[in-house]
Amino acid sequence: MSGLEGGARPRFRNIDVSQLSQYRLPAPGLVSILHRISGAMLFLLGIPFLLYLFQESLTSELSYQNFQQIASHWFAKLVLLGLIWSFIHHFCAGIRFLLLDVHIGVEKEQARAGAKIVLGASVFLTLVAALKLFGAF
Repeated sequence: MSGLEGGARPRFRNIDVSQLSQYRLPAPGLVSILHRISGAMLFLLGIPFLLYLFQESLTSELSYQNFQQIASHWFAKLVLLGLIWSFIHHFCAGIRFLLLDVHIGVEKEQARAGAKIVLGASVFLTLVAALKLFGAF
């Protein structure tokens, strides 16, 4: 035998695409993936969209009125809300990763709790921003 008594070695394989809906990612993994997605959203969508709005707000009175019209549309507000979530999540997760870099919260339970705090804080702050953006207060 090859060093294992009484049986075959367990076989580990990668998950199939059809199994993705059944796979449950732990909170730290979810925070990590969302950190990457939010960074990509900020870079690929946020910069061009915000630069366009900034340009529209400064060019002339007519372009400022165009800016106001664009910014008051529900779809633009939805895009802005997605960018706001991206910024808030990226910021909160970035602080968590900085703490992990200096070996704070690296134990398994602490890492899980930190990830849940990041998820909860980013959702809560995004909801507050959504209420403000859509005129609740």
